[in-house]
Amino acid sequence: MSLMPERDHHRPTDPSAAPARLRSMASRLLGRAAMHAERISNAHLGAVEATRWQYATLVTLRDGGPASQATLSERTGIHRSDMVAVLAGLTERAEVARAPDPTDRRRNIVTLTPAGLSRLHALDQLVDEAQDELLAPLTPTERAELIRLLQRIDDHHSAR
Repeated sequence: MSLMPERDHHRPTDPSAAPARLRSMASRLLGRAAMHAERISNAHLGAVEATRWQYATLVTLRDGGPASQATLSERTGIHRSDMVAVLAGLTERAEVARAPDPTDRRRNIVTLTPAGLSRLHALDQLVDEAQDELLAPLTPTERAELIRLLQRIDDHHSAR
């Protein structure tokens, strides 16, 4: 028997019902914002049978060029064992190609295919729509400031 209350996944919670102490905690607010971001992003990408991990991998290949699975894992933050499954799905859709590394035959180099680049253009639009939905209450200046501050927090804690 769990000590946690049952959750009604269909009923949105009223953030103003939380005590002021909870509503003033950055960690709690960031967690709730992350929950909303994941829900919105998953809805937009899921509508076309894509995942945020596939999107991250395609963007990384487009912007960083061909890479080994280990390098992709490092650049995207996707665990190596999860990267195998992500690449399997993208390979099945012919959006990436894997070929032996000419300098080290034990590893594969992953490359974005023309089909993957085309798919990425469509996904970019969906991700932009998801970002607009998530950040709807903010002005363009506030959005830029929020992103700058979140990058600063991420950089600080990632460097440790």
